[in-house]
Amino acid sequence: MIYQGKAITVAALEDGIVELKFDREGESVNKFDRLTLSELREAIAAIVADAAARGVIVTSGKEAFIVGADIGEFLALFGLPEDELLAGNLATNRIFNAFEDLPLPSVVAINGLALGGGLELCLAADYRVMADSARIGLPEVKLGINPGWGGTVRLPRLIGADNAIEWIASGKENDAQTALKVGVVDAVVAPARLREAALDLCRRAMAGELDHRARRQAKLEKLKLNQLEQMMAFESAKGYVAGQAGPHYPAPLEAVKTIQKAASHGRDKALEIEALGLVKLAKTEVARSLVGLFLNDQALKRQARAYDKAARPVKLAAVLGAGIMGGGIAYQSAVKGTPILLKDIREEAIQLGLDEAAKLLGNRVEKGRLTPAQMAEALNAIRPTLSYGDFAQVDMVVEAVVENPRVKQAVLAEVEGQVGADTILATNTSTISIDLLAAGLQRPENFCGMHFFNPVHMMPLVEVIRGAKSSEAAIATTVAYARAMGKTPIVVNDCPGFLVNRVLFPYFGGFARLVAAGVDFQRIDRVMEAFGWPMGPAYLLDVVGIDTAHHAREVMAAGFPERMKDDGRSAIDALYEAGRLGQKNGKGFYAYHSDKSGKPKKLADPDVLGVLAPVLGEPREFSDEEIVAVMMLPLCLEAVRCLEDGIVSSAAEADMGLIYGIGFPPFRGGALRYIDSLGVAEFVALADRHAGFGPLYQPTEQLREMAKAGRKFFA
Repeated sequence: MIYQGKAITVAALEDGIVELKFDREGESVNKFDRLTLSELREAIAAIVADAAARGVIVTSGKEAFIVGADIGEFLALFGLPEDELLAGNLATNRIFNAFEDLPLPSVVAINGLALGGGLELCLAADYRVMADSARIGLPEVKLGINPGWGGTVRLPRLIGADNAIEWIASGKENDAQTALKVGVVDAVVAPARLREAALDLCRRAMAGELDHRARRQAKLEKLKLNQLEQMMAFESAKGYVAGQAGPHYPAPLEAVKTIQKAASHGRDKALEIEALGLVKLAKTEVARSLVGLFLNDQALKRQARAYDKAARPVKLAAVLGAGIMGGGIAYQSAVKGTPILLKDIREEAIQLGLDEAAKLLGNRVEKGRLTPAQMAEALNAIRPTLSYGDFAQVDMVVEAVVENPRVKQAVLAEVEGQVGADTILATNTSTISIDLLAAGLQRPENFCGMHFFNPVHMMPLVEVIRGAKSSEAAIATTVAYARAMGKTPIVVNDCPGFLVNRVLFPYFGGFARLVAAGVDFQRIDRVMEAFGWPMGPAYLLDVVGIDTAHHAREVMAAGFPERMKDDGRSAIDALYEAGRLGQKNGKGFYAYHSDKSGKPKKLADPDVLGVLAPVLGEPREFSDEEIVAVMMLPLCLEAVRCLEDGIVSSAAEADMGLIYGIGFPPFRGGALRYIDSLGVAEFVALADRHAGFGPLYQPTEQLREMAKAGRKFFA
């Protein structure tokens, strides 16, 4: 053994070839944490010192090659002074340079995922062989930063500026054939042949059949573009990338600028330019938010996996209530491999549900994500029924009938008599109390909430709602089923609106106050979309449905009368009474007509002004900043209350629920991280300045104490 570490070993093979192997002890994946980087430096030195070494292959002992840097270390690193962050980055680059500059040929065998720093190490090698099942990419822009260990330097010199910009600015993972086509890798083979292919390349380079020094030299020099070619390549790319990324995500455009600045320099100077660009981005709030989002997502996944032991297997599920929602749930279950019964009392409703599932499956076939055979298999996994004939064999039932407590109670009591004693019942309600619905059940311990968001196939979140009598088995089984459906479940405690709608409706309350104060709702939409929301509040209400919002607002007002009850008529009331229900009947705040693809297209409708006129008060001037404050303060304060009331157990869950459930701007990290970014004390002061808007704008005592103590929701 030439070198033995906890993450890396170097062993001599035949013919003077040595194998540098990544295999981190006690971890399921390889990643570049401080220990691994330190050992890589030592391992390279050991290879240089070994007089018998004539070539090196790099392998992984894990299923993935190297998944990248240790993102858990990022926030601490980003908090360092700029000069320390820069020095640390350049120190890591010296390790990668030492690997690239080895006095012998190097070949990397990419057996699985090679992302971020994992791919950057591969780029520093002379040759790359890739398993046909592996995937590679530079996803740093998704964390608000750019590649910092040579990705913006080596990749353009390897595959050209245009291809490199596409890879880096998109942050996408790429399959083996794509990587081979553009020249990122030199060969693609079956996994079983990967090691031998790497050894073969290494032998050919050692024998002089392949000129590894010439391959290496191209990565050490300037980018091979003259000034005119550079201008054409980079200026057009900057316009396109800026348009794709939007104004809130600076990293993709910065990547293009970094490649451009470094184009006229050799490797070492180019790496310094790259490092300066990385430090600039690492100091942005966007980077902190996106890294925090990634870490929160990982925490959510760990929490969901923790329920696996107590979960019962779900081999057959059922959904009660067909139609669009029921069809969406049936589709999601079937396409992810759990057969499901689709029950309704009306044949036309069942047909509507089947049509919805067939449409969604057909879309996947058109996009190449499913074969026709797989579509047929998924459709066959959805069994329509008008009776409870097969319900004795069902492990999990999702009730998705109309949002009416009496109807739901009747249906739940009925199905409980048709299923086994261990079958879990879940209700897909958006607002109705789980304890209220459980009151008429014989086995309330087998009952909980399972709130899907519409459209089911697109929205990643499922709220799993724990009632007072819900058992651990009920919660665990529902969480496991949600995961099996490809969803991100968050367990919340019972209250009106649960987490997401409880926080969303104060936001709509802020909107109603602005409209009542004479602010044009289209302007509010524009301001909030500029803030980062995927759609403004008026447009969102039309998509949700004015009737749905009207009903939910009544539920929320009854549940939290001290904050959410409003005796006056609102814009929602006016539209509801006028029969303007939003997209579902073609008119709400806006008018809608179908485009060529059948999607509803939003249009301004002057008729709505007459409908809203009775609820408008004396107009006053609002700046864009004031509009944002009036909208965001009640949402953020209700998120604080949900955390304080124990509706969610962590700030991470609260923030991720809002990002995945209602499209809270990801680059802002969630409601509680947004408060942190403003400063808790500054946020409380902002709320106090808007106290005249009512109780929804009143900070809690705990939040005031946090402000005084200088504490934050996230470290």
